[in-house]
Amino acid sequence: MNTPLTSRRQFLQRSSQVIASSLLAVPALQGKDALPKSETLVQQLYGSLKEEQKKLLCFGWEDARRLKVDNNWHITPQKIEQVLGADQQDLVRQIFDGLHSEEYKKEVWRQFDQDNKGDGGFASSSIALFGQPGSGQFEFVLTGRHCTRRCDGDSEAGTAFGGPIFYGHAAKGFYEKPDHAGNAYWFQAQRANEVFQALDGRQRGLALRGDSRDEVGNKTVKLTGQKTGLDGIPMTELTADQKGLVRQVLADLLKPFRKEDAQESLKYIEAAGFDHLHMAFYQNQDVGNDGVWDVWQIEGPSMIWYFRGDPHVHCWAHIKERA
Repeated sequence: MNTPLTSRRQFLQRSSQVIASSLLAVPALQGKDALPKSETLVQQLYGSLKEEQKKLLCFGWEDARRLKVDNNWHITPQKIEQVLGADQQDLVRQIFDGLHSEEYKKEVWRQFDQDNKGDGGFASSSIALFGQPGSGQFEFVLTGRHCTRRCDGDSEAGTAFGGPIFYGHAAKGFYEKPDHAGNAYWFQAQRANEVFQALDGRQRGLALRGDSRDEVGNKTVKLTGQKTGLDGIPMTELTADQKGLVRQVLADLLKPFRKEDAQESLKYIEAAGFDHLHMAFYQNQDVGNDGVWDVWQIEGPSMIWYFRGDPHVHCWAHIKERA
């Protein structure tokens, strides 16, 4: 579970001396129990690494793995328990924790712990660091089952979350039942289905499609730049009230993540044009044939959020300022 492995304060006191000569100044802690931002913790983690650890975990900014995304993968062969000390593993936990909202991070941890339990829990995840702290090009990536998360301090310009991300959950086995009981992210699909229920017959005909896209790593979230001809019903076909429901879906999709990333995502979506978004529901992948659509997506010229709830939940997201 999400339990600190050692005293955070003791480790930060020791590591501050190590990193002082190599990193730009980082914001001081505000108050006794204040946590620094994840980006600050990434810098501290980098400064704590020994040369042999850097050879295994640190790579150039242009390395193709930096922007890779998948549903179950390890960005480096070494699990963090194999290459990082207890203090460093605790920093990685805090970095991951800080990427999520206070409101929802407990659910994120529940999902991550449950899905990765068989492989050894959080310590079975893997990380990589790209670029150089203080250079304006630096990114941390954590991967594992149902997880690709990034922390880049806006180094990847015009890109929410620092690049494409993945999250998911197999709550009660690989094949979930139609109600997806216990799934940490099913609430997002329930909100999306509220949109479908609000559509009239003609609109439902536009929104419904047969089979969804394939899951093929980065190709799953390839952005088209198209404003028309995308799967599903365009926002221009919705009433003001229906558009309001779609905005609630977007809010729920962003609910698990920290405010900075949520705000940046919405900024890019709005800049590309909310009315250019399309929303699709896939009737050939209806778990239990209950008319509650388990697989759906929202896509625009420079964003895709694909929710695949069959046989369990996989979520792929990629949002940029422009494709």
